[in-house]
Amino acid sequence: MTQITPPPDFRASFEKNAPFVRRVLHCLGVPYADSDDLLQEIFFAVHRKLHEYDARRPFRSWLYGICVRTVSSYRRSAPVRHQAKRAYDVLDDCESHIVGNPEQNVELRRVCGELEALLIRLDDDKRTVFVLFEIEGLSMTEIAHTVGCPVQTAYSRLHAARRAMRVLLSRHRLANEAECRARRLPVVAADRVPR
Repeated sequence: MTQITPPPDFRASFEKNAPFVRRVLHCLGVPYADSDDLLQEIFFAVHRKLHEYDARRPFRSWLYGICVRTVSSYRRSAPVRHQAKRAYDVLDDCESHIVGNPEQNVELRRVCGELEALLIRLDDDKRTVFVLFEIEGLSMTEIAHTVGCPVQTAYSRLHAARRAMRVLLSRHRLANEAECRARRLPVVAADRVPR
Protein backbone atom coordinates (compact mmCIF):
# COMPACT_ATOMS: atom_id res chain seq x y z
CA MET A 1 0.00 0.00 0.00
CA THR A 2 1.40 3.39 -1.01
CA GLN A 3 1.67 5.94 1.75
CA ILE A 4 0.54 9.43 0.80
CA THR A 5 2.75 12.22 2.10
CA PRO A 6 0.77 15.28 3.21
CA PRO A 7 1.71 18.58 1.56
CA PRO A 8 4.00 20.90 3.54
CA ASP A 9 2.45 23.45 5.87
CA PHE A 10 1.84 26.70 3.97
CA ARG A 11 2.85 29.08 6.77
CA ALA A 12 6.09 27.20 7.45
CA SER A 13 6.81 27.07 3.71
CA PHE A 14 6.32 30.82 3.41
CA GLU A 15 8.50 31.69 6.40
CA LYS A 16 11.28 29.36 5.31
CA ASN A 17 11.25 30.19 1.59
CA ALA A 18 10.30 33.89 1.28
CA PRO A 19 13.99 34.98 1.35
CA PHE A 20 14.77 32.39 -1.35
CA VAL A 21 11.93 33.71 -3.53
CA ARG A 22 13.12 37.31 -3.06
CA ARG A 23 16.64 36.32 -4.20
CA VAL A 24 15.22 34.47 -7.20
CA LEU A 25 13.08 37.47 -8.17
CA HIS A 26 16.07 39.80 -8.04
CA CYS A 27 18.27 37.36 -9.96
CA LEU A 28 15.57 37.11 -12.63
CA GLY A 29 15.71 40.88 -13.02
CA VAL A 30 12.51 41.90 -11.22
CA PRO A 31 12.79 45.51 -10.03
CA TYR A 32 12.63 45.91 -6.27
CA ALA A 33 9.48 48.05 -6.58
CA ASP A 34 7.60 45.05 -8.04
CA SER A 35 9.12 42.26 -5.95
CA ASP A 36 6.65 42.44 -3.05
CA ASP A 37 3.69 42.11 -5.42
CA LEU A 38 5.27 39.18 -7.22
CA LEU A 39 6.27 37.52 -3.93
CA GLN A 40 2.63 37.69 -2.86
CA GLU A 41 1.46 36.37 -6.24
CA ILE A 42 3.91 33.47 -6.07
CA PHE A 43 2.82 32.39 -2.61
CA PHE A 44 -0.81 32.76 -3.63
CA ALA A 45 -0.06 30.26 -6.40
CA VAL A 46 1.79 28.03 -3.92
CA HIS A 47 -1.25 28.06 -1.62
CA ARG A 48 -3.53 27.13 -4.54
CA LYS A 49 -1.24 24.37 -5.84
CA LEU A 50 0.21 22.98 -2.61
CA HIS A 51 -2.01 19.90 -2.84
CA GLU A 52 -0.38 19.13 -6.24
CA TYR A 53 3.18 19.19 -4.87
CA ASP A 54 5.01 15.88 -5.32
CA ALA A 55 7.00 15.33 -2.11
CA ARG A 56 9.54 13.19 -4.00
CA ARG A 57 10.82 16.40 -5.66
CA PRO A 58 12.76 19.06 -3.78
CA PHE A 59 10.33 21.76 -2.63
CA ARG A 60 12.60 24.61 -3.74
CA SER A 61 12.82 23.21 -7.26
CA TRP A 62 9.02 23.14 -7.44
CA LEU A 63 8.86 26.65 -5.97
CA TYR A 64 11.48 27.91 -8.43
CA GLY A 65 9.33 26.66 -11.31
CA ILE A 66 6.43 28.74 -9.98
CA CYS A 67 8.76 31.76 -9.69
CA VAL A 68 9.94 31.41 -13.30
CA ARG A 69 6.39 31.07 -14.65
CA THR A 70 5.17 34.03 -12.58
CA VAL A 71 8.06 36.25 -13.70
CA SER A 72 7.53 35.19 -17.32
CA SER A 73 3.87 36.17 -17.08
CA TYR A 74 4.83 39.43 -15.36
CA ARG A 75 7.19 40.30 -18.23
CA ARG A 76 4.58 39.55 -20.90
CA SER A 77 1.80 41.47 -19.18
CA ALA A 78 3.72 44.62 -18.29
CA PRO A 79 6.51 45.58 -20.70
CA VAL A 80 6.41 49.08 -19.23
CA ARG A 81 7.84 47.64 -16.01
CA HIS A 82 11.19 46.98 -17.69
CA GLN A 83 12.60 50.11 -16.16
CA ALA A 84 16.11 50.72 -14.93
CA LYS A 85 16.40 49.80 -11.27
CA ARG A 86 18.77 50.90 -8.59
CA ALA A 87 21.73 48.56 -8.50
CA TYR A 88 21.62 48.10 -4.73
CA ASP A 89 17.91 47.38 -4.26
CA VAL A 90 18.69 43.68 -3.84
CA LEU A 91 19.86 44.28 -0.28
CA ASP A 92 17.29 46.85 0.85
CA ASP A 93 14.92 44.26 2.29
CA CYS A 94 17.62 42.48 4.30
CA GLU A 95 19.59 45.53 5.39
CA SER A 96 18.18 45.28 8.91
CA HIS A 97 19.81 41.85 9.26
CA ILE A 98 23.28 43.15 8.45
CA VAL A 99 25.35 43.94 11.50
CA GLY A 100 28.96 44.81 11.98
CA ASN A 101 31.29 47.20 10.26
CA PRO A 102 29.45 49.83 8.16
CA GLU A 103 32.35 49.86 5.68
CA GLN A 104 31.89 46.12 5.12
CA ASN A 105 28.17 46.68 4.57
CA VAL A 106 28.87 49.33 1.92
CA GLU A 107 31.32 46.99 0.18
CA LEU A 108 28.82 44.10 0.35
CA ARG A 109 26.12 46.30 -1.20
CA ARG A 110 28.52 47.39 -3.96
CA VAL A 111 29.60 43.85 -4.82
CA CYS A 112 26.03 42.51 -4.77
CA GLY A 113 24.86 45.37 -6.95
CA GLU A 114 27.61 44.69 -9.48
CA LEU A 115 26.85 40.95 -9.49
CA GLU A 116 23.16 41.66 -9.99
CA ALA A 117 23.92 44.03 -12.88
CA LEU A 118 26.01 41.29 -14.54
CA LEU A 119 23.39 38.57 -13.96
CA ILE A 120 20.66 40.66 -15.56
CA ARG A 121 22.70 40.74 -18.78
CA LEU A 122 22.61 36.93 -19.14
CA ASP A 123 19.77 35.35 -21.10
CA ASP A 124 17.08 33.66 -19.01
CA ASP A 125 18.17 30.04 -19.57
CA LYS A 126 21.79 30.66 -18.63
CA ARG A 127 20.93 32.93 -15.70
CA THR A 128 18.48 30.39 -14.27
CA VAL A 129 21.00 27.54 -14.26
CA PHE A 130 23.84 29.79 -13.02
CA VAL A 131 21.78 31.17 -10.11
CA LEU A 132 20.40 27.79 -9.07
CA PHE A 133 23.80 26.10 -9.16
CA GLU A 134 26.26 28.78 -8.07
CA ILE A 135 24.10 30.85 -5.70
CA GLU A 136 21.35 28.54 -4.44
CA GLY A 137 23.46 25.38 -4.42
CA LEU A 138 20.97 23.02 -6.07
CA SER A 139 22.27 19.86 -7.69
CA MET A 140 22.37 19.69 -11.48
CA THR A 141 19.75 16.91 -11.43
CA GLU A 142 17.36 19.15 -9.46
CA ILE A 143 18.07 22.06 -11.81
CA ALA A 144 17.47 19.98 -14.94
CA HIS A 145 14.18 18.76 -13.49
CA THR A 146 13.17 22.30 -12.52
CA VAL A 147 13.87 23.86 -15.91
CA GLY A 148 12.65 20.83 -17.85
CA CYS A 149 15.77 19.92 -19.78
CA PRO A 150 18.25 17.01 -19.85
CA VAL A 151 21.06 17.15 -17.27
CA GLN A 152 23.66 17.53 -20.03
CA THR A 153 21.81 20.58 -21.39
CA ALA A 154 21.78 22.10 -17.92
CA TYR A 155 25.56 21.56 -17.68
CA SER A 156 26.00 23.19 -21.12
CA ARG A 157 23.98 26.20 -19.97
CA LEU A 158 26.05 26.46 -16.79
CA HIS A 159 29.32 26.41 -18.74
CA ALA A 160 27.97 28.97 -21.24
CA ALA A 161 26.81 31.19 -18.34
CA ARG A 162 30.23 30.97 -16.67
CA ARG A 163 31.92 31.93 -19.96
CA ALA A 164 29.53 34.84 -20.44
CA MET A 165 30.04 35.99 -16.83
CA ARG A 166 33.83 35.94 -17.32
CA VAL A 167 33.47 38.10 -20.44
CA LEU A 168 31.06 40.49 -18.69
CA LEU A 169 33.34 40.65 -15.65
CA SER A 170 36.37 41.42 -17.84
CA ARG A 171 34.49 44.24 -19.55
CA HIS A 172 33.31 45.51 -16.17
CA ARG A 173 36.88 45.47 -14.84
CA LEU A 174 38.17 47.40 -17.86
CA ALA A 175 35.39 49.97 -17.54
CA ASN A 176 36.07 50.28 -13.79
CA GLU A 177 39.81 50.73 -14.35
CA ALA A 178 39.19 53.36 -17.04
CA GLU A 179 36.80 55.25 -14.77
CA CYS A 180 39.25 55.11 -11.86
CA ARG A 181 42.07 56.40 -14.04
CA ALA A 182 39.87 59.20 -15.35
CA ARG A 183 38.93 60.18 -11.81
CA ARG A 184 42.47 59.49 -10.56
CA LEU A 185 41.25 56.93 -8.00
CA PRO A 186 43.02 53.70 -6.97
CA VAL A 187 41.93 50.72 -9.08
CA VAL A 188 40.13 48.00 -7.06
CA ALA A 189 40.32 44.42 -8.32
CA ALA A 190 36.95 42.72 -8.80
CA ASP A 191 36.14 39.29 -7.40
CA ARG A 192 36.58 36.21 -9.57
CA VAL A 193 33.67 34.34 -11.14
CA PRO A 194 33.65 30.56 -10.53
CA ARG A 195 34.93 28.48 -13.41
